[in-house]
Amino acid sequence: MTTAVTTPARGETGGSAVAARGRQVVKAYGDGETRVVALDHVDVDIHRGQFTAIMGPSGSGKSTLMHCLAGLDTVTSGQISIDDTEITGLKDKKLTRLRRDRIGFIFQAFNLLPTLNALENITLPMDIAGRRPDAAWLNRVVETVGLAERLKHRPTQLSGGQQQRVAVARALAARPEIIFGDEPTGNLDSRAGAEVLGFLRRSVDELGQTIVMVTHDPVAASYADRVLYLADGRIVDEMLRPTAEAVLDRMKDFDARGRTS
Repeated sequence: MTTAVTTPARGETGGSAVAARGRQVVKAYGDGETRVVALDHVDVDIHRGQFTAIMGPSGSGKSTLMHCLAGLDTVTSGQISIDDTEITGLKDKKLTRLRRDRIGFIFQAFNLLPTLNALENITLPMDIAGRRPDAAWLNRVVETVGLAERLKHRPTQLSGGQQQRVAVARALAARPEIIFGDEPTGNLDSRAGAEVLGFLRRSVDELGQTIVMVTHDPVAASYADRVLYLADGRIVDEMLRPTAEAVLDRMKDFDARGRTS
């Protein structure tokens, strides 16, 4: 089965630029009777300058899809492209360089180095790559995430929400073409989570960033321009301009179908 999801989100037209795309993506584990298909011929477009949330029950393939789109995992078959670069055929060295230079990542575990202060953690990927940050852009990112007064603080001196904001700023600072977040608020309380989600929303609206976020939280999904729903390795539905209530209702529908199937 082929599932095509190319409908543009809020305020976009069908000709909007595509930041990432997957075509006929299959990801399978094992062989023969033990073969498990995590992604089943998925077609998907991620539009530039938009915030996309990916949802689905446990085992639906949502994290696998994000990891494949981000070049963190290989596909069994199919093609994935970042902008006009197909990444499924890249050698390891070129793929590593592409991930470093063109893709940003935000994960549940903040992945900050405890010996570095906030600013040093933000610029670390660029320092490793031997690139000097754009000072004007870095200042804008820092202001957007509200860290101007905390740049000299080490992670242990920051709250969980502030640490995740550092992780968000680190992903934004290199001006990647697309940022992927795997449950980026999963380790935060509701207040800190709302702060981080607000910063992600602002990075799309004010900085023109493209964000793809895996989440199980209807409130988190409501910050997105659209929500893609996965079940059994396939994209089965999408929602534009989501609200927390509408997302929750849709997830309840999927749960009910699962119990009666």
